[in-house]
Amino acid sequence: MEASLTARDRVGIQDFVLLDAYTSESAFLDNLRKRFHENLIYTYIGTLLVSVNPYKELDIYSKKQMDTYMGVNFFELPPHIYALADNVFRTMQSEFNNHFILISGESGAGKTEASKKILQFYAVSCPSTKLLNNVRDRLLLSNPVLEAFGNAKTLKNDNSSRFGKYMDIQFDHQGGAVGGHILSYLLEKSRVVHQNHGERNFHIFYQLVEGGEEDLLRWLGLERNCQHYSYLVQGGCAKVSSINDKSDWRMVQKALSVIEFNESDIEHLFGIIASVLHLGNIKFVADVRGYASLNNNQEMHWLLGIPAQVLQQGLTHRKIEAKAEEVFSPFSVDHAVYARDALAKAIYGRTFNWLVNKINESLANKDSSRKTVIGLLDIYGFEVFNVNSFEQFCINYCNEKLQQLFIQLTLKSEQEEYEMEGIEWEPVPYFNNKIICDLVEEKHRGIISLLDEECLRPGEATDLTLLEKMEETIGGHPHFVTHKLADQKTRKTLERGDFRLLHYAGEVTYCVVGFLDKNNDLLYRNGKEVMRQSKNAIIKHCFPSTEPDSKRRPETVVTQFKSSLVGLTEILMSKEPWYVRCIKPNEAKQPGRFDDVLVRHQVKYLGLMEHLRVRRAGFAYRRKYDIFLQRYKPLCPDTWPNWKGTAAEGVRCLIKHLGYKPDEYKMGRSKIFIRHPRTLFATEDAFQVCKHKLATRIQAKYKGYRVKGDYQKQRDAATKIENCWRGIMARKEREKRAWAVKVIKKFIKGFITRNQPACNDNSEYLAYVRQNYLTRLRENLPKTVLEKDSWLTPPPIMKEVGDMFLTPAVYSRKSLVLKAQTSSMFKGKKENYPFSVCRPFVDTRIGAEDINIKVLQMIQHEHIKYSVPVVKYDRNGFRPRLRQLIFTQEAAYLVEEAKIKQRIDYISLKGVSVSNLSDNFLILHVTCDDIKQKGDLVLQCDYLFEALTKLSVIANKQNYIKVVQGSVRFDIQPGREGFVDFKSGQESMVYRAKNGHLMVVSVKIIKGSC
Repeated sequence: MEASLTARDRVGIQDFVLLDAYTSESAFLDNLRKRFHENLIYTYIGTLLVSVNPYKELDIYSKKQMDTYMGVNFFELPPHIYALADNVFRTMQSEFNNHFILISGESGAGKTEASKKILQFYAVSCPSTKLLNNVRDRLLLSNPVLEAFGNAKTLKNDNSSRFGKYMDIQFDHQGGAVGGHILSYLLEKSRVVHQNHGERNFHIFYQLVEGGEEDLLRWLGLERNCQHYSYLVQGGCAKVSSINDKSDWRMVQKALSVIEFNESDIEHLFGIIASVLHLGNIKFVADVRGYASLNNNQEMHWLLGIPAQVLQQGLTHRKIEAKAEEVFSPFSVDHAVYARDALAKAIYGRTFNWLVNKINESLANKDSSRKTVIGLLDIYGFEVFNVNSFEQFCINYCNEKLQQLFIQLTLKSEQEEYEMEGIEWEPVPYFNNKIICDLVEEKHRGIISLLDEECLRPGEATDLTLLEKMEETIGGHPHFVTHKLADQKTRKTLERGDFRLLHYAGEVTYCVVGFLDKNNDLLYRNGKEVMRQSKNAIIKHCFPSTEPDSKRRPETVVTQFKSSLVGLTEILMSKEPWYVRCIKPNEAKQPGRFDDVLVRHQVKYLGLMEHLRVRRAGFAYRRKYDIFLQRYKPLCPDTWPNWKGTAAEGVRCLIKHLGYKPDEYKMGRSKIFIRHPRTLFATEDAFQVCKHKLATRIQAKYKGYRVKGDYQKQRDAATKIENCWRGIMARKEREKRAWAVKVIKKFIKGFITRNQPACNDNSEYLAYVRQNYLTRLRENLPKTVLEKDSWLTPPPIMKEVGDMFLTPAVYSRKSLVLKAQTSSMFKGKKENYPFSVCRPFVDTRIGAEDINIKVLQMIQHEHIKYSVPVVKYDRNGFRPRLRQLIFTQEAAYLVEEAKIKQRIDYISLKGVSVSNLSDNFLILHVTCDDIKQKGDLVLQCDYLFEALTKLSVIANKQNYIKVVQGSVRFDIQPGREGFVDFKSGQESMVYRAKNGHLMVVSVKIIKGSC
């Protein structure tokens, strides 16, 4: 409750005890309305729960919600029926005593749903074993069975309980539900034979007719049409949109099997329901003497296996015993109808009692050890209709007794708490409804006694003679008035057959017509004898042959009800009480609509204002010291953050700091009592301000802690990265130095051995010398070969080469120009270029004598410029084949012995691709417009640099030669393409990869090794 005090302006007060204007009915209604419109249907009055029916599904009954309320302090969370159920359960376990929850309210207020929610909560929250689960399932599924047989549609509620129900749930010492027991009160049997317009009979009749299987209906002699049965059509609403009889029928069948009804029991049970319907269809006509006789015998066949003749006599004659002689007196038609209806009511009423007892057998706990109990009392609320009859009189009398008990127990619990805490008890003024209870139940003078006397006295007793007797006996009572006794103004509101009682909840006018008949509820003796001849096992059990056929009249209905109320009161007085008051917000069952007049009336007759006055008579708020201190200790520097002493001392220190006045509070033995809500609200408001400040400080501290933690993590990560990076750089530096040492050593060794024959020690040094000399020579070439003095002096190792340069036949300026062109195309781009520098170029690699004569004849007119052996790789499959590549003035030819395999005009040559690695592959890209033309050429040439330089000069395609990395795409033919992938490896390889590409692997050449 404290957790939501700050939301009081928007959603109202969660506990009416904290309402400032607690004596104002308007303030009470305003708070209830405000919460209802926010879908907050639950509100407390102390530990009493007020529940307003929302008439719509709310997402507040999930398993998650149940878990939220389990084991939580009652006022810690917003009001909820789960909070009440959990508090009752935990109190029962801790104190090991018995409790009951009284659920009351008028029809349609949600009493049955409230009891279901409590049962569902216990089903989930209690310990679970296979045995306990069986008990749990039976407890839960007893509801749909009892609803089917005891609930009906009324004008106010489509699922109105037409009987009172008290259910005991038994728990073992561990809190497991181990059993249960149900008591039923005052089943409205008259509904079986009569329904007001807009109402229905009990649900089970419609469920059987609408949902029963065809074979079952055929066996019972029923048709799938409610309109064919007299007992089902009097209300004129056999079908209701909000009720699914077929679905409910399936649920009832499932429930009966779980509760362990055997097939025979179920067959006999539904046989009785069908028999009641058939009984209602029996019609009587008057014979010539005016006596009743059956109009048709068609329905007799289906009535419980009773011989038709026996049943016919039982319905049309009354058995009278005169001394030793038995005489059968024939009925008039009216008496026969009365006897038929009385029999139908008796059959259904006794069957309902058998059903309750059968369920109790299933729920019975076989363990004799002591059990604690939580009782659920779901009983009729105060009823006020346009026409109020005997049933309303009994129901309202029941509510008067429960209100009397309610006030007594509330006052008692308040007084006991004050005494326990050592606080002086101040008498509380309240309306004592004992005067009304005495008016109804007082011996010899009460309405019940007068009603019984009139039922039992000889002579012609009628409802009007009962009214006259009441006027004579209790006419002067301030809470009783009739048409005869009323003043002129009041008399206009009363009929001659009415009497009015001023109940604690307000005035109710009763129509006396039918009181005597309903109170008598007579079943003629021979009617019982007829039932004993039934073949139905349940009927035999309900009408046992051992039942005494006393000539004395049985107890009247109202006397039986009074006795059962006394028994119920004794049961409740022996247990600790908890209350749920259910309120109906409007008559139309519409969500979101709050009818002030209707709700005000219910607040009055539920005694909510009375209860609130009792709770507020002394102190509005009370809490245990430890709970109060735990919440409000931040308001005092001495108690925050931790109080070292006792909780009572801490609270005393806290309220001293807050400045409470002596008349605003009292210190009990274990609780603090606060008199006025405003004192608590001021404390709560101060706490909210303090809480925000504390939250800000905690947030700042936490954010600082998080930022500091993040900074430390980042710093540690940076240090680790630095260490790793330094390690990597140090290792690289070490490798570089090791490499440098190795190179320097090799260079020194090469320099020392430079004049010796080439070997491993000086090969690299000599290569360097050659390269360096040739590079310098390229920049300083003489203008003519004949200028011998202009040539750079070669190193000793290049002496022979120098002489070659000076020999015109060997090296010409033209050759050196080609070398220079090769350098411009490949230097720094292709790994194995340095190895080509020292190899002189020649005019051709294949002499004319090595070219097939046929080929020479075909191409000699084009003048052969250069030829070289190559390996050609097939476009499909990449099979290697030896070929000759011949460059003429106009085209390049690929030749196989005497065949020209492919001619490539220089104008159709799009480009040449080579890799940047040390392989000798080249790809010639040609224009290929016709599908019959051959595509690009993939070739391998040992004299790659020489051949490409020659090609670039002959075809004038210097810029067409591209050095690429990775892969080269080539055209196999128009629309089809292939790929050559290049990479470095330990050894040179050429193969077809799994992806279909030609893979060329070449050995990587380290810089400086050539």
